[in-house]
Amino acid sequence: MKTIRSILHLLLCALVALSLSACVDEEQYDNSPQGNFEALWRIIDEHYCFFDYKQHEYGLDWQQVYNKYNVRIDDGMTTPQLFEVLSGMLAELRDGHVNLSTAADFGRYWAWYEDYPANLSDSLLRCYMGTRYKIASGLKYCILDDNIGYIRYESFSSGIGEGNLDEVLLYMMPCRGIIIDIRGNGGGDLTNAERLAARFCHEKTLVGYMQHKTGPGHSDFSAREPRYLEPSANVRWHKPVCVLTNRHVFSAANEFTMYMKALPLAKVVGDHTGGGAGLPFSSSLPNGWVVRFSAVPMYDAQGQSTEFGMAPHYSVALSQADFQRGKDTIIEFARKVLVE
Repeated sequence: MKTIRSILHLLLCALVALSLSACVDEEQYDNSPQGNFEALWRIIDEHYCFFDYKQHEYGLDWQQVYNKYNVRIDDGMTTPQLFEVLSGMLAELRDGHVNLSTAADFGRYWAWYEDYPANLSDSLLRCYMGTRYKIASGLKYCILDDNIGYIRYESFSSGIGEGNLDEVLLYMMPCRGIIIDIRGNGGGDLTNAERLAARFCHEKTLVGYMQHKTGPGHSDFSAREPRYLEPSANVRWHKPVCVLTNRHVFSAANEFTMYMKALPLAKVVGDHTGGGAGLPFSSSLPNGWVVRFSAVPMYDAQGQSTEFGMAPHYSVALSQADFQRGKDTIIEFARKVLVE
């Protein structure tokens, strides 16, 4: 029975072991186009954590990916050509946590949100927040005219302290409910996600599971370990809360959504989240390029992977008619949910 913080501590130890095995793999390959290709394919083959899941979801076959891209490798190819081939191979994983970094470029897969409507408008947010909002570290907040509290958290990379959260919640105590808007939040520090969610938790709550890689095989994992959210010892919120999401909600923001969905007074409103349920790890190729990939799979409280995101309780999209009236359809829907 472990809390999220204790599990993350164990995770760091596991990643150290993973890094040592990755270094052994890398030393076996030459610094040539073929050597770098082979090193990258093998690092992913032995350490990536979603092969079984993605084979089931869309038929991913990593050996076929090898065959497809190996024929494109030529020892006379240029550095940009090699980067293009290796980035294309990684894109077959359809994982926003998988990146290839060089001094000149950054290989990425962003189709998890690029192919979907934004369901977020800065001009509409200004209609609600104006210039009167308060700022507490990474949080922007105000009270809307129907006595609903509104908190905007744009990135979990922006820190929040316990004192910040105490002040924000005390300010909103007269409110009937709170909206937490994390649309466009691409993630960041899981500690911030846990710290915020704990303010809406009133008993130790199972929020999900995680596993660790135990060997090079695609199915070599430890047993699933439960993850619990503990109630904060500071000011907590005991009234309804709505979390606003869109496709750009990813990684730590996806995890925050998962935590909140496990709490009885919380509802998620908006679009399906973008996912990103694997904790990332980095390794190096013989030429010094750095590859980041999902190494530790995470699951929700029902044991389902959230790698491809989570559905909201209420699926709502911005409408053109509301936009022309200066209204954010998703915020307006959440306001109605909170006063029902």
